[in-house]
Amino acid sequence: MFGKLTLSAVPFDQPIIMGTCLALISGILAILGLITYKHKWKWLWTEWITTVDHKRIGIMYTLLATVMLLRGFSDAIMMRSQQALASSNGQGFLPPEHYDQIFSAHGTIMIFFMAMPFVVGLMNFVVPLQIGARDVAFPVLCVFAYGFRRRMASVAATTALPSTTSPVLRNRARPGPH
Repeated sequence: MFGKLTLSAVPFDQPIIMGTCLALISGILAILGLITYKHKWKWLWTEWITTVDHKRIGIMYTLLATVMLLRGFSDAIMMRSQQALASSNGQGFLPPEHYDQIFSAHGTIMIFFMAMPFVVGLMNFVVPLQIGARDVAFPVLCVFAYGFRRRMASVAATTALPSTTSPVLRNRARPGPH
């Protein structure tokens, strides 16, 4: 199912990557544990995830844009660090094809998963208030579009991340014979 990808591709010898993954997994588990401890799953489902209130949909879009802003910002830090280290005839810490992958992932994430959800969230929140409407024209369609974008953003964030961190996966992503 995974082809040539094996457990040896996980960079256990790189503490920064493994520490970041551990912190991310710990944070997600802490949030899920807090929601479970406070018994807020039903409230979260009825009041936020399946809501048709335009203000809450706008807030969810804006939160998604903020999370993806942090993901894109991490790519920007890597790119700027590479440029700073390679400016004085140094090699930097990234090979050229890895820098290209980070550059492409950064552009895609910042345009499609940060800028567009932020603008849509702002429009969902503000426009009905400006025109005096009680709600947006098709609130269920709006919630469906948010769910679709959220799923696509999670796929983009998780598939772009391994190729920008693991040297083994970077080599597998390179075109041509290996």
